[in-house]
Amino acid sequence: MNSLKILLVDDHPMIRMGIKTLLEGEKGISVIDEAADGDECLDVLSSKKYDVIIMDIKMPKKTGIETTKEIIKKYPDAKVLALSMHDEQDYIVKMLQAGAKGYLLKNSTKEELVKAVENVSNGENYFSNEVSSIMLSKYIYKEFPADKKEYKSDIKLTKRETEIIRMISEELTNAEIADKLGISVRTVDTHRRNLLQKLDVKNTAGLVRFALQNGILE
Repeated sequence: MNSLKILLVDDHPMIRMGIKTLLEGEKGISVIDEAADGDECLDVLSSKKYDVIIMDIKMPKKTGIETTKEIIKKYPDAKVLALSMHDEQDYIVKMLQAGAKGYLLKNSTKEELVKAVENVSNGENYFSNEVSSIMLSKYIYKEFPADKKEYKSDIKLTKRETEIIRMISEELTNAEIADKLGISVRTVDTHRRNLLQKLDVKNTAGLVRFALQNGILE
């Protein structure tokens, strides 16, 4: 990270202090300012630009969802990272629809928080594993509402196939999977094609749906 300026938006002073303490010692973070609610956040943003805005959701006056909508409307390039205790699908969807680039739960580790801030500051999306699983589930069953296909109980995956389908579900690329497993990209691609054929599905969404139905995703 390179001299990032962060704005923390949360109505609980203790939480702001805790997050600030976690981030202050990180190399490359130069400024960490605070706002206690949505109105204060918008007021601060009117005179100062930040690389990442870490946004709580449940706040008085304006919710994080409402505040994020206003931020993105006024500052389309702003990068908002939601940090909430709520893992309900409705909160996640509304926050992302408002324009947030990432969604992290407050029980996340310091390492994950730093990674999320770095990713979002670079214009990438970041979702904790729990949030990713919830969103994958919503996407798959929304995209295939009429597809009631239940997979045969006698379909067995090898240990390597299970590792690969789990990594595919976590949105890792073939190159990233190959690096983690110490195998070639071509081998990963072969495993992916074999999985599609073995499970009789057409694409990655089908693989992830199988993983969800069979408890492969943790």
